[in-house]
This record gives sequence, C-alpha cells and structure tokens, in this order.
Amino acid sequence: MRIALCNEVIAGMEFAEQCDFAAALGYDGLEIAPFTLGEEPHRLPPSRVAELRRAVADAGLATTSLHWLLVRPTGLSITSADPAVREKTLDVMRRLIGLCAELGGKVLVHGSPAQRRLPAMSEQPAAIERGIEAFAIAGEAARAAGVTYCIEPLAASETAFVNWVQEAVTIVQRIGNPHLRTMVDASAAAQTEREPVADLLARWLPTGMIAHVQVNDRNRRGPGQGTDRFAEVFAVLKRHGYAGDVAVEPFEYVPDGPAAAARAIGYLRGILEAQS
Repeated sequence: MRIALCNEVIAGMEFAEQCDFAAALGYDGLEIAPFTLGEEPHRLPPSRVAELRRAVADAGLATTSLHWLLVRPTGLSITSADPAVREKTLDVMRRLIGLCAELGGKVLVHGSPAQRRLPAMSEQPAAIERGIEAFAIAGEAARAAGVTYCIEPLAASETAFVNWVQEAVTIVQRIGNPHLRTMVDASAAAQTEREPVADLLARWLPTGMIAHVQVNDRNRRGPGQGTDRFAEVFAVLKRHGYAGDVAVEPFEYVPDGPAAAARAIGYLRGILEAQS
C-alpha cells in the first residue's frame, strides 16, 4: 500500500522539484492532475512524457495515478448534448488513459464535477445516459491500455451525478468491464455516505469494486487537519489486504501547499507505524 501526494498541492514547483520534495517528505508516489502539466495535457509530446517519467523515477517515486482529468482543456463535459463537446471530451479521456499508461500509472480517477453537471430535470435522464456511455468508452480504453478507470462519487454540493459508492457500483456492474471500478474519497464520503468511511470501506472492499482511495478531511483540508480520524480507515485497509494506493488530496492548503503535504504524510506515517 503506497502513499501518494496529489501533485496540484505543490503545483507552484517545477515538476522535477515536486518529485524531489514529495520523496524527501516520505511519499511513495505522485497522483498527477493533468492540468498541472499544461493547457493540453492530453497532447504532450513523447519527449515531455519521457522527461516526466524520468523525473519521477530519479526521485525514487512512482506515478500511481491521474485525477482531475477534465479541467484542461476547457469546455469539456461527459453529460453535454453538444456533439462537438462530446467528441472532444471522449478524445481527451482516451488520450489521458494512454498518458497514464505511458507514465507508469495504474489508475485514473474521474472526479471533475464541473464536467459532469446535469441540465434541467426534464433533460437529466438523457444526460445521465451520456455520462454512463462515456464511462463505458473510458473503460474500454482502459482495458486496452492495461489500467483501471475509476468513477469517483462526489458530494452533492459539487455534482448531482454519482454521489454515493452504490451509485458508482451500479454503473460499473451495468457496464461489466473489470477495468472500470469505483473508489472512495474520504472527504466526499464523510459528507455524503450514511456510514463512517471505515465502515464504508469494510463493506465494499470485499466486493473488489474499490480500486483507489483518497484521504482528506470533510473540511477539505489534509488528513489530520480536521475532526476526521484515519487510524480505523487504515486498519480496515490492512485487514482487507488492500493492495492499491492511497493518495493525499487536500483542497484547502493550510498554511500552504508544501506545509499541508508535510503535515499529512507525518500524520499518516505515524498511523502506519503504530499499526505495524
């Protein structure tokens, strides 16, 4: 079980510096937000991809995953009825799946709430079907690339499309592709689910549906910077033999990104050492 840092937390640094900093703090890898790589991250030239992969390896890290997939380029949506928007969005998704594989990553996390918003009530069923079809297409691309594409349940304050793990599982089961799974974001789950995050994981890990975990407090800060406690979360992960990655993903950086990253890994390593 590796601990990764979501790289947008320290996006003010050059990429190689991000890698060195995360490694020095004790992280095992980076979870990369493609928008931190440029305005068209799905079109990075091979030379740049090789440079990124080399920077990760030179720091002794792994690229574990990609997330926040559809922020750049702008104007993307998996639920839009506009054929041009849809075609562009699907192209970006396919290319980012390829990028993940090229960087050595194993998982993509589809959050991107602004790019899956639903229209007026009367138009929602069709929009939801378009979203599900997009996930099915992404799953097929993930199968071809040898990676796993995860639907991320998000809080209702961010999107009305897929808020609970059960919703994501229903979509995954309907599509029936082993390269399409769901995941647990601790902050979103703490805000939305009817049971504690540890209990949620204990219920769903045995099903094989959970392929990734992100840890953050319900207050949107890093783990250890709020009221949520994560010792039981990691105890459940260990008890169920979770072999995936855990990514640190705060949204509010207090007092700043580097300090939030440092505090989070210190807190989590303390938990893991106590449980060893």
